[in-house]
Amino acid sequence: MSIPMALADFIPVVLFLIASFTLMHDLYHMMSKGAFALFAAGMIVILTAGFYKASWKFLYTMNICDFTALNQSFFPMQSTGFMLGGIGMAGLLFFRQKRTIMTAVPAVFGGTMIFVFFTIIGTALIWSGMADISAKMKKKNCMILFLVSFVCMLGMGYLSSKDFTNPMFNWIGEFVNIAGMSLFLCGVKLLHKAGLETFEMH
Repeated sequence: MSIPMALADFIPVVLFLIASFTLMHDLYHMMSKGAFALFAAGMIVILTAGFYKASWKFLYTMNICDFTALNQSFFPMQSTGFMLGGIGMAGLLFFRQKRTIMTAVPAVFGGTMIFVFFTIIGTALIWSGMADISAKMKKKNCMILFLVSFVCMLGMGYLSSKDFTNPMFNWIGEFVNIAGMSLFLCGVKLLHKAGLETFEMH
């Protein structure tokens, strides 16, 4: 890993930070307390996981320390965050939001397959939910942005199975991640500008 590569890892984290807090602000009026709590918790956990991973890369590259706990906690934290956020988004889309939604929070397990499942299902629910909201707001351009961003997320999943000690795969992963988060943020900002903060789901 190089210093530019380590610093580049913070870019998608910052992009997701802006997008997620904009979404939490704009979707708050639509969601029940239960759905919003799950969605917000999921977004914060994803952000924390991304910051941990980027911090580990930076500390390691700068020869400060090899804080492996930051790296090892990334996958279970991020996948659980996606699942929580996905459940919150599903609550918004599929349940009446006048009453509090009582949803079971998924337990954390030690195996890796459950986290792969969490990531796939959670990501699909969040991104498809945003595409659905875009369609309801008649913003096809935003819907396309979210769908392409989702493809980038799937690409990151594929790339994560490759040898990330190879600088080529690492840089490809960085570019795909930055592209996906940039498109996600762009879609969120366009919906915000179009009035997502006051839009009512029917």
